[in-house]
Amino acid sequence: MYSRMLVLRFPQDIVDRPIVCNLVREFDLSFNILKATILPGQEGLMIMELSGHHKNFNRGIKYLEECGVKIKTIGQDINRNMDKCLQCGACTGVCPTGALYIRRPEMEVCFEPEKCSGCELCVAACPVRAMEVHLRNASGF
Repeated sequence: MYSRMLVLRFPQDIVDRPIVCNLVREFDLSFNILKATILPGQEGLMIMELSGHHKNFNRGIKYLEECGVKIKTIGQDINRNMDKCLQCGACTGVCPTGALYIRRPEMEVCFEPEKCSGCELCVAACPVRAMEVHLRNASGF
């Protein structure tokens, strides 16, 4: 599953359309709205986490852009808290990019942040919550 934090700006002429609802129906995406200010006749602002299959995510983003929605991502970094990490390797089994792996024969868990996509699968898999999410400022999509 692919997931990103987004800031969406809706032009005042489209705030009455079911645009976010269509992301679920037409693109099989799920969302978690963190903040929203949507009023009739005014520009709307929504901060959400959007999740789904990577191909559907990209199609959903294209749909939003075609509707006139301005999109920015809220970047995030995944960090490993070495004081908490038990070197159990649970995170390595779910990492889709290979950013987390086990160095052999030492059996040491290694993390290469530059390979990390920020999908957060390791955060959920870590039994001691050594993998942590840190948000960055919004950037262009």
